[in-house]
Amino acid sequence: MDAQRVRRLHEGRLMKLANVSGVGTGRDEHSGRDVIIVFVTRKVPRDRLLPEDVVPDELDGVPVRVLAIGEVSAQEGDL
Repeated sequence: MDAQRVRRLHEGRLMKLANVSGVGTGRDEHSGRDVIIVFVTRKVPRDRLLPEDVVPDELDGVPVRVLAIGEVSAQEGDL
């Protein structure tokens, strides 16, 4: 399955995990493979998370990467 399809299948569940603020797809800079990217407010060691809040290493054969981006908030701007 391709990364976009896998993301769509699992996005709802991933968004319910602790600290997750978004889910996307991208390309691993080392392997060149398509990956699912899970954006989190902060990275937490696996052993400090509840088992149900651990982001999996892969989904349906597609690697998953976790990227800490801090707090996300909407900002007003000039449109």
